[in-house]
Amino acid sequence: MMKAFRTKDLIAAFNYNRFMYIPLTIIFQSCLGSIAAMLVLENGTSFLTGIELFLCVATCMLYNAALLAQLKSNLTFWLLVVSLGVNTVLIIINLL
Repeated sequence: MMKAFRTKDLIAAFNYNRFMYIPLTIIFQSCLGSIAAMLVLENGTSFLTGIELFLCVATCMLYNAALLAQLKSNLTFWLLVVSLGVNTVLIIINLL
């Protein structure tokens, strides 16, 4: 039987292996963010694409800034989730 993922367990694993996850998540979310930015810019330049690009860059930079500021790992985890979620949604929107 497959074990269900709970946010409490995910945060605990993130806290326990924080220094291992920092470089992995920086690379992963930066790559995902750059793919989202590329797909946004492929649609040309308009006010809407400017807003999408701002969301993409702002969420990636918030996560990176949280790591540099050494904020609490709970907040850092949720900024990672938001960054990955926003960039995934932007990728899906711009692929359609």
